[in-house]
Amino acid sequence: MGLWLFGLLALAAVILVVARIGELRRFAELAREAEPRWLALAFGLQALTYLCAASVWHAALARAGAPRSLRSLVPLGIAKLFTDQALPSGGISGTLLVMRGLARRGVPTPLAMGALLVGLVSFYTAYALAALGGLVVLQTHDAVGPAVMVVAALFAIFVVGVPVIVLSLRRAENGFWLRRLRRMPNAAALLEAISAAPSGLLRDPGLMAKTTALQLAIFFLDAATLGTMLHALGQETAPVFVFASFMVADVVATVGPIPLGLGVFEGTAVAMLTMTGISIEAALAATLLLRGFTFWLPMLPGLWLAHRELNEFAARVST
Repeated sequence: MGLWLFGLLALAAVILVVARIGELRRFAELAREAEPRWLALAFGLQALTYLCAASVWHAALARAGAPRSLRSLVPLGIAKLFTDQALPSGGISGTLLVMRGLARRGVPTPLAMGALLVGLVSFYTAYALAALGGLVVLQTHDAVGPAVMVVAALFAIFVVGVPVIVLSLRRAENGFWLRRLRRMPNAAALLEAISAAPSGLLRDPGLMAKTTALQLAIFFLDAATLGTMLHALGQETAPVFVFASFMVADVVATVGPIPLGLGVFEGTAVAMLTMTGISIEAALAATLLLRGFTFWLPMLPGLWLAHRELNEFAARVST
């Protein structure tokens, strides 16, 4: 199974590169023109996002009584990001990879799923708070039109619906739809893990507050990366506007029909940044640089790490 999944990941990576080769070339050109110190800062900010993602699992596993070193969890964060981007599946493909990675590290499946559920709930809580913050910024500057309200309504349904559906699977009876889900590849194992995951972790206010703060930090770090790219291009604008622009673009990409939000994210981010006085050319260049750091640069290490996790998990199972 590991080889099949890796084969799909590799194929998806090739398709993504071919489909977006123009964007990749433009990123390389812009990176050569930008000031190196700002690029170094952007790299550092993105490295912190992986550290924050791993810290969520680290905190949850420690609370569950199965602590693992933070250093060993960081590669899983990079591999999950790549897997979720290469095989869009609502996070299921990346979750399966992390479950196997945690199992390889000796974490019992129920505790691994418990840590992932903490990550899921804290992520959507942080996402809702960050999106609300961006909306407040826009509202204070009279930039909330009907289109923004429609997107906000769709996002509210999404951000509440996903965790509610996942958590409801813990108590669902074996009805028609559940039996259909169990027939999907790998879904049966995932549903069993969800049902067996300890619920006490989600009832720990200290743990949920800490993990939500870590998830919020990821959004702030991504927005700060966009601000850094603007600085690299000699552009200045208020950080709150950069954050609001990033969040609106991210929300539109999330609720939009196009996988990964490719094109949708860029177009929305450019439109939002131009409203703050940034030229279209600079806004597009900064957005492409951001996508390079958040999407293109992690691709090769993500593919390699996913391959390693799957191979070592398969070797562990076979022995």
